[in-house]
Amino acid sequence: MRPAALLTLATLASLFAVSMVSVAAPPRSRRAPRLPAGAEAALSAGAGGQRGRSPASVVSLRAPGPPAVLVRAGSFTMGSSEVEIAHAVTLCKLEPAGELCVDETEASFANELVPHEVYLSDFWIDRTEVTVASYRRCVSAGLCTEPPYASGGQRFDRPDYPVVLVSWGEAQRYCAWAGGRLPTEAEWERAARGLAGRRYPWGHVYNPFHANHGRLSFDELDGSDGFLELAPVGSLVAGRTPDGIDDLSGNVEEWVGDYYHPEYPGGSAMNPRGPDMGEERVLRGGSYIQGRPWLRGAARGHDLPTSRRAWRGFRCARDG
Repeated sequence: MRPAALLTLATLASLFAVSMVSVAAPPRSRRAPRLPAGAEAALSAGAGGQRGRSPASVVSLRAPGPPAVLVRAGSFTMGSSEVEIAHAVTLCKLEPAGELCVDETEASFANELVPHEVYLSDFWIDRTEVTVASYRRCVSAGLCTEPPYASGGQRFDRPDYPVVLVSWGEAQRYCAWAGGRLPTEAEWERAARGLAGRRYPWGHVYNPFHANHGRLSFDELDGSDGFLELAPVGSLVAGRTPDGIDDLSGNVEEWVGDYYHPEYPGGSAMNPRGPDMGEERVLRGGSYIQGRPWLRGAARGHDLPTSRRAWRGFRCARDG
């Protein structure tokens, strides 16, 4: 065979060998960057917990928000006018058992009288109600009492639920352990209504999908908002205040620091703390068994401080 032909065959053999190596061992590509562990877990949960499969829908990640919100100093009008109380009675009559809204009901709303100017210094208030998980840390520290879930309330014993079945004293003890206190009635109303005096935490118009509510009826439970009883804290984002505070309407009614009195003192006030003594403590915010008039930011409830309810919890506040 001629030298030229041998050279041609050698060249072709070399090219064939190189092409085979390329097919057998493709170049390594860079590893795709991994999401942070929390985000990867959230995406996995959004895909039904099955990794490696495409999610059925787009998953959005939302930051939970700060544990507490700073409410800046300022003045606002606390309480309700007679016109607003008449409106509350009208709302009551729109409930399924509206025929029960009679004179006694109107008198119960009269404890919102009289509207008066209140000045508050800076204060911090918890973004959500205190959860079972947070409260249990105080129990583990030996400074709080275990809620009586074992006596028939097991369905409320979930880490992300607001803690319930706690007395006023137990709520105050937890807040002291956490470095705070229960909010005053004025601070709570300021957080819920804002400087503009909103009727509800989100605005002036009632929306049944903005709060975990109930109804005035022989069956007080209402699952139309997505939750028949308790909801995990912060579930209804649409009901959040412009300041970023969750669940000030519905889910659980909340203990505040003040003794209850059926009417406010006359005149303006600075950083009021309520009466010096009394038999009952104030409750605010309404719960999953109450209808729209009791979810207003000005609505007031009251009960003995030793009482425990499955629809009652609390949040804490701190000086600014």
